[in-house]
Amino acid sequence: MGALLQVSGLKKYFPTPKGLLHAVDDINFTLEEGKTLGIVGESGCGKSTMGRVVLHLLEPTAGTILFDGKDISRPDRRTLKELRKDMQMIFQDPYSSINPRMTVSEIIGEPLRIYRTCSSSREYTREIGKLMDTVGLAARLFNTYPHELDGGRRQRIGIARALALNPRFIVCDEPVSALDVSIQAQILNLMQDLQEERKLTYIFITHDLSVVKHISNDIGVMYLGQMVEKCASRELFRDQLHPYTKALLSAIPRPKPNQKTNRILLRGEISSPIDPGDKCRFCSRCIYAQERCFKENPKLEEAKPGHFVACHFHREIESGAIKPQS
Repeated sequence: MGALLQVSGLKKYFPTPKGLLHAVDDINFTLEEGKTLGIVGESGCGKSTMGRVVLHLLEPTAGTILFDGKDISRPDRRTLKELRKDMQMIFQDPYSSINPRMTVSEIIGEPLRIYRTCSSSREYTREIGKLMDTVGLAARLFNTYPHELDGGRRQRIGIARALALNPRFIVCDEPVSALDVSIQAQILNLMQDLQEERKLTYIFITHDLSVVKHISNDIGVMYLGQMVEKCASRELFRDQLHPYTKALLSAIPRPKPNQKTNRILLRGEISSPIDPGDKCRFCSRCIYAQERCFKENPKLEEAKPGHFVACHFHREIESGAIKPQS
């Protein structure tokens, strides 16, 4: 399959009294149809903002977005309405993202009503029933309200609503982070089954590394608005090239308490995302930082086939030529 989504030079800046906050700064990636790109990083790194900008829930400051070969960087209202059929979002909090005054059937059927896809009320009811069955919602919940349901069922409502118009691409913004572990597994399995059945393409945003490893084909690691490493899921867990990625993966809890781990503790102040200047965003916390890191921001470049990293000295770090600073 070919590329469904191509993003280049994507930026989103927010004005503040102290300057421009660089929430998303020069993001580049290509996503093939039917695949999943996982996006990980600590809170505040710009993961969710990037997903919203791609879907035009927030308008980009700069950059190019190609969807199925068409430039959708600056769509007009009519084009954007048509795009909504192909591009949808599953939000993090299933309760705050749905209207508490609407029943389950009204929430799921809202896209069908807005786009007038059903010719009769009977067809409308039938389509809602199909969507509920697809995501595992019992028919008896047709006229219930969100406050009567648990978190897992609420998230299934969000998934059903996202599927209503048969989209090709869905941004999943931490869709299981607010759920219990057992419910998380059910929702993840549901999403994988739906992807296989409907040939869906996902951007899966999360801070849970075990989840992203389970569901993603490729993984992009973000730090303070920039993507610092991107490669296949298996490759990332086998061989990390960026110091931040190494520290991130070293924090994963091990199943055996006595198992020795090379835990990397990050020290130093986090750089400000407001007018950060031309320097590496991670340099103030990096144990391998050199003088060049404080003067020049590294670009995301291909270090190995299919493995991209934004670090001036990743080769020297791998070879041991540069030692960590105490």
